[in-house]
Amino acid sequence: MSTTKPRIGITLGDCAGIGPEIVETALKSGRVPKSADYKTIGKYPDCTPGHPTAETARAAGAALEEAVILGRRGELDAIVTGPIHKARMYDVGFKFPGQTEFFAARCGVKNVAMCLTGGKITVALVTTHIPLCEVPRALKQSEIVRVGLLLADFLSRLSSAKTDPASPAARGPRIAVAGLNPHAGESGRIGSEEIDIIAPAVEELNRSLSADHPSLFSGPYSPDTVFHRAIEGEFDAVLCMYHDQGLIPLKLHAFHEGVNVTLGLPFPRTSPDHGTAFDIAGKELARPDSMIAALNLAVELVEKRSKNQTT
Repeated sequence: MSTTKPRIGITLGDCAGIGPEIVETALKSGRVPKSADYKTIGKYPDCTPGHPTAETARAAGAALEEAVILGRRGELDAIVTGPIHKARMYDVGFKFPGQTEFFAARCGVKNVAMCLTGGKITVALVTTHIPLCEVPRALKQSEIVRVGLLLADFLSRLSSAKTDPASPAARGPRIAVAGLNPHAGESGRIGSEEIDIIAPAVEELNRSLSADHPSLFSGPYSPDTVFHRAIEGEFDAVLCMYHDQGLIPLKLHAFHEGVNVTLGLPFPRTSPDHGTAFDIAGKELARPDSMIAALNLAVELVEKRSKNQTT
């Protein structure tokens, strides 16, 4: 780990999308830390904005490969990834459901999770890029516990307990666990997953916490109210059972500031929480806010990791 400026590698994603312009605008905005060095990773073909090709998709994949190599070598302290178009990536041989799974595989890490944060909402996902009809079968108590512990660790590392007695790390992050079914199953009348899987996972999570890493999990809560409660300050994060359960409220609440962060990697990896937006690429309509937030979070995670290693 470098003791100098944090080294942040940035991939542009599919360069026919808005990735190049939001990166350029973000770096020139004056809203990212000057305490870091930023480096664009990858070689990108000449292209027309809004007109993706196989070459632009291949370039996006090659940039990811280069970035993860540099990250594993310790030549980058964090990676911020621009948006890719998954279907076009699949067409050129990309074998992963998304960038989260790509980084996990390339780093040889199985204990990873997809987390998103923006505004007053932070969510982590127990299941991610699978069809909705497969979620009930994929939902396991062990997976809820695994992702929940990663989320608790993330919240504790981000907070500043030593200076703020009310911060999550001082009192332990308050994490709400969402139910799977409407009304959290209505005591088993609208599904039994809450009783059979989710509630036992909440109990196991609270048993797993150590005295020096406090947290408080509660639930399962009805998904139609839990996010409002989080925004009101009752919870620091929500542990969600499937992809859209977490992403819909987050994007409704913080569409332009949402950040995707991969938990469990050997280095921080963040990304703006939006797609390639080919339809507005090159039209000077794309907002850089989410990219700015992703850069800020990456730098913050590096700096807090460095501080923890020296204390």
